[in-house]
Amino acid sequence: MSNQPRHIAIIMDGNGRWAEAQGKNRSAGHEKGSETVRTITTYCAAHPEITHLTLYAFSTENWKRPKLEVEFLMKLLEKYLKKELPTYLDNNIRFHPIGDLSVFSPSLHQTIESVREETEGCTGLVQNLALNYGGRDEILRAVHTLQTSNESITIESLTAHLDCEIDVDLLIRTGGDHRISNFLLWQSAYAELFFTDTLWPEFTSDELGQIISQFKKIERRFGGVN
Repeated sequence: MSNQPRHIAIIMDGNGRWAEAQGKNRSAGHEKGSETVRTITTYCAAHPEITHLTLYAFSTENWKRPKLEVEFLMKLLEKYLKKELPTYLDNNIRFHPIGDLSVFSPSLHQTIESVREETEGCTGLVQNLALNYGGRDEILRAVHTLQTSNESITIESLTAHLDCEIDVDLLIRTGGDHRISNFLLWQSAYAELFFTDTLWPEFTSDELGQIISQFKKIERRFGGVN
């Protein structure tokens, strides 16, 4: 029986380099990348085997970027969520933000919560959007929660207090770099990793389909022997 790509996670890298190659500023790359988010999300929503899609949109380390770029990303995120609400609803997609959302502006925070609530009743694909997210930060927050509640720290209890409880089957990084950059460290313990040189704005559903086809042929042993 072939593997099922139930949970796909993607590190969306290459927006800035795509823009520079086009002779445009980095903000144009981020805008183009947001269009790819819609394309890939709707593809996954229509796929019969995919139940969760987690996209690395903004990391805890991305605050180190130039202030103007960060401000643009915050505005683009709010604009994207408002614009894409009909896409979520039309495709039965449940929007679920993960990460430490407490640092965002009241306006952005309200928009995130509004879209989450509006799509709460959707029963199809769950799109986890990683915002101010870092794998180490996620694990640390889960441990603090367990300590505060005096719960025993076990694999099961820690998993239950993570932002995302679902193990990753297939993790993809676009843009040519071969690292996971503090993304879903716990959930990706036995994920199959795929790296592509394609920059995120040029990543297509066809290429994702090809990667899924390769993933299905892999013998997954999870530390055992088949």
